[in-house]
Amino acid sequence: MLGFAENCDSGYTAPMKQALWQRNTVWLNLFLGFSSGLPLALIGGTLQAWLTEAHVSLVDIGFFSLVGAAYTFKFLWSPLLDKWAWPFMDRRRSWMLVAQIGLIVGLLLLAIQNPAKHLWAVAVFSVWIAFASATQDTAIDAYRTDLLQAEERGVASAMLVCGYRLALILSGGLALIMAQYWGWRVTYIIMAACMLVGVCLSFFAPHARFDKAPALSWHDAVAKPFFEFFMRSYAVWILLFVVLYKLCDAFALSFISTFLLRGVGFDLATVGTVFKIYGVIAIIVGMYLGGYCLPRFGLFRSLLYFGLFQGGSNALLMLLAYVGKNYALLVISVSVDNLAAGMGTAAFMAFLMGLCDHRFTATQYALLSALSAVGRVFVGPVAGEVAHYFGWVTFFFISVVLMVPALGLLLYLRRRLSFEAEAIRAT
Repeated sequence: MLGFAENCDSGYTAPMKQALWQRNTVWLNLFLGFSSGLPLALIGGTLQAWLTEAHVSLVDIGFFSLVGAAYTFKFLWSPLLDKWAWPFMDRRRSWMLVAQIGLIVGLLLLAIQNPAKHLWAVAVFSVWIAFASATQDTAIDAYRTDLLQAEERGVASAMLVCGYRLALILSGGLALIMAQYWGWRVTYIIMAACMLVGVCLSFFAPHARFDKAPALSWHDAVAKPFFEFFMRSYAVWILLFVVLYKLCDAFALSFISTFLLRGVGFDLATVGTVFKIYGVIAIIVGMYLGGYCLPRFGLFRSLLYFGLFQGGSNALLMLLAYVGKNYALLVISVSVDNLAAGMGTAAFMAFLMGLCDHRFTATQYALLSALSAVGRVFVGPVAGEVAHYFGWVTFFFISVVLMVPALGLLLYLRRRLSFEAEAIRAT
């Protein structure tokens, strides 16, 4: 099989590059992303709106944010997805199907509840949906990693994010409009019906190339994915790079709404319009552009160039903080920042897939994706202190500088890892 370097330097002609966008294995990621993204808002912002309309207290609404913890801890039960397959289908697709059926049942049960009278039931079914959704995400990530060829990963990741964003628009925006006219029960029933997209995909999607369930003991299923990874050369440095690569974005975006509203003085409508329209369009374009460039540049150069772009794009937010309220600069800075984030994400997702051993894809990808989210989860308190004591210009300057350690680690690993191979391992 051709690696990235071989694709760039020989044998990977222009027609073959164009063929990437025509492959069924690439396009099905659009629908995988849709199925993955649909439940998120239904137990997040959309559910929050329902609870608010039902006059649930702010304290109780605040506790509902905890239902999303399943997404953080999904690696705890991911060994089950590596160890066992349901008898009616292969390992990856069977878990996708079971999770999707669980989501449909959970959404239908949630739809018939009255939060004003049975808040506990709403909480139980919300946790059910979160658990099923996190399980579906784990199965989808494992399926994609086992299915895609190396040169397909960037383009397929762009498709995935596009489908994911479209699903969020449906379940996070259009769902509120539906609820306004048809009520919450009908809205959630319609959302449950939309999950049939995923069910159909699980039935008709192709068998993954590496989906052969290993005969492992339960001890091996739980322990071996971690031992296999940590026994690799440079494992600690790889994990540190996974944590650091998206840290500059996590830092900059942790207080972006507060900065634009309180720091610069834009109104809610302006911030919402720019982020929901220009931001979403830019990140989707960035993903597609990153997917297009990835097989041409190779994985290492893509991580390097897109990482530089990620860090440098935050300088536009620093300029906005210095200049003050400027609508044109707002649109430019948000668009460029999201474009860079999309390109960086395309390369980064391809990198994570290349790190996984196909015997333990579900567990290792769940662990790596959880580590990549560490910055987003824990950077908030530190970022708040920096903004409070040093101001917004310094805040965004630090976000630019935070890209330096990640790129330094990348350069350190350049000669030590086979970035351009199907499986990224020590050379």
